[in-house]
Amino acid sequence: MRTSMTGMRASLGWSFAAVLAAAGTAPSAPAIAQAQVSAAPAGLVQVNTGRGRLVTLSRPMSDLFVADDTIADVQVRSPTQLYIFGKKTGETTISATAKGGAIVYSSTVRVGNNLDSIQQMLGLAMPEAQVVATPMNGLVLLTGTVAAPEDAAEAERLVQAFVGDATKVLSRLKTATPLQVNLQVRVAEVSRSFVKTIGVNLTSRGSGNFLFNIAQGRQGTITTVPGVVGVPGTAIDANGALPGNTLFGFPAKSTTGSTIGMAGRLLGLDLLAAIDLGEQTGQVSTLANPNLTALSGETGTFLAGGEVPIPIAQALGTVSVEYKQYGVSLAYTPTVLSDGRISLRVRPEVSQLDYSNAVTLNGTRVPGLTTRRTETTVELGSGQSMMISGLLSNNHNNTYDKTPGLASLPIIGALFRSNSFQRNETELVVIITPYLVKPVNNPADIALPTDGYKAPTDAGRVLLGDLGGGTTGGRRPVPSVAPMGYANPAIGAAAPVGPMPTRDPQQPAIKTGTKPKTSKGAAPMPGFSN
Repeated sequence: MRTSMTGMRASLGWSFAAVLAAAGTAPSAPAIAQAQVSAAPAGLVQVNTGRGRLVTLSRPMSDLFVADDTIADVQVRSPTQLYIFGKKTGETTISATAKGGAIVYSSTVRVGNNLDSIQQMLGLAMPEAQVVATPMNGLVLLTGTVAAPEDAAEAERLVQAFVGDATKVLSRLKTATPLQVNLQVRVAEVSRSFVKTIGVNLTSRGSGNFLFNIAQGRQGTITTVPGVVGVPGTAIDANGALPGNTLFGFPAKSTTGSTIGMAGRLLGLDLLAAIDLGEQTGQVSTLANPNLTALSGETGTFLAGGEVPIPIAQALGTVSVEYKQYGVSLAYTPTVLSDGRISLRVRPEVSQLDYSNAVTLNGTRVPGLTTRRTETTVELGSGQSMMISGLLSNNHNNTYDKTPGLASLPIIGALFRSNSFQRNETELVVIITPYLVKPVNNPADIALPTDGYKAPTDAGRVLLGDLGGGTTGGRRPVPSVAPMGYANPAIGAAAPVGPMPTRDPQQPAIKTGTKPKTSKGAAPMPGFSN
C-alpha cells in the first residue's frame, strides 16, 4: 500500500498546515504504545498484535509505503512522526521517502503475539539463562545459552504453555559449557582348551622273512652298531665277524604328553613298541579396558595396536599394499539428551594376529586376525553400566583313527586305533560405562603411571642391575621456573619469564625466605625437579 502522510492518495504539494490538520483528524490506532523508536535507514521493529510504536524520523517525509497493511499499518502524526501498529502475526516492510526520493526510513516490521510478555516470563522463570524468543512465521524460535540440557527443555515447555498449542516452539538453545562424555569399555574373555590323545606303534626287525609293523602312533628306530673287539658283550661268530649291538631308538617326547616305550627280542625278532599318551589343558585370559572422552555429538576413536600390511595384486603384475588395523580399538559417538541421559553409538573391538590361519601371497606370509567386535546403540545415565554383548561357547570334538575290522577286536583292538578328544570353552563379555565429565582445573590432580618414577643411577645400573624404581604416589618431576627478573649474563639484562605454574600437591612446599640453590656465579635457570 502506498499512501501520503494522511494515509490517502494526495498531491505532493500539500502545505505543511494541511498535513498537520489531516494528521490531527486521523483516527487513533488501537492500544498504541507511547514508546519511541529512533529512525534508521534499515532495521527490524517487533510489535505485538494490537499494539503500536511511535517512530520519529530524522527529516520530513513525503511518501509512505506499506507492503502488507493486513499485518501492520501506519498512521501519520506529522511529517517526522508516524505510528506503526500490528494487526496479525507475520512480517511486512515499511518505507518512507523525502520529496527528492531519498529514503528517510525503511524497516521490517515483525508482528507476533505477546513478544514482550514471553521474554519477561523467561526472565522471571530462568534469570540465569540467556534465552531470546523470536517469532517467525507462526512459530517461536528460542536461541541463546543455558546451563544444562534440562534447562533447555524447561524453557521450551514454558514458552509452549504460554503461547498455546496453535503456535509451534522451536528450540536451538545451547549449553554454556560443552558436555563431554568419557566412555569406559571392559572386554573380558576366558578361553579354555582340553586335548587328549592316545596312539600305539609296534615295530619289528629280524633276520628272518617275517616282519610286521602297526603304526597308529609315532614310530621309533631299530639300528645295529658294529661291535668292537675287547668290549664286553661282543663275540666273534662262526664266520669271524663281529655281530654288533642292537640299539632301540624311542620316539622323541611328545609336545602334548608322554611316550611309553618297550623294546626287546622275541622269537628271533627285535620288537619296539611305543604308546603315546597326551593330555593338554590351556587357558587364555584377555582383558582390555580402553576409555575415551569425546564431545557430545562428536565421534571419538582410539587404537592401541598396529597395522599389518596386506599385499593386493593389481593389473599388469603390480602389487599394492593395504594396511589392516589390529589391537584394542574403540569408536563411539555420544549424544547427551535433554534429561541428562546419554545415547551412545559404540563400536569396541579387540583383535590380534593369528599365524595359524596365515596365507602366503606372492611369497609373503600374511597372518589372519582373531577379532572380537560389537557395534550397537544404547541409552544410559552417567555412571550406569550395561553389558552390550556376550558369548558362551562350548565345543567338543572326539575323533577315532582306526583300522577296519581289527580295531573292533577285544583287547588287541587297541593296537589298531588311536583316539583324539578336544574340548574348547570360551566366555566373552563386553561392558560399557559412560560418565559426564568436566576438565580438571589443576593438572597435578591427575594421577599418571609415571608418578614417583626415578631413573637408575650409573652405580645402581651397573653394580645392582637396577632398571628403574619409584614409589607409588610419589613425587613426580615437575617444571620449575626461575625467579622473576633473574640476570642473564648473555644479554646483560633482566629477562622476563612467564607466570609460575600451579604447585603440585605432591611437591613439598617451599619455605618463605628460602632461595633456590645455584652454583656460584651462575644465574638461576628454568628446568625440571629431580
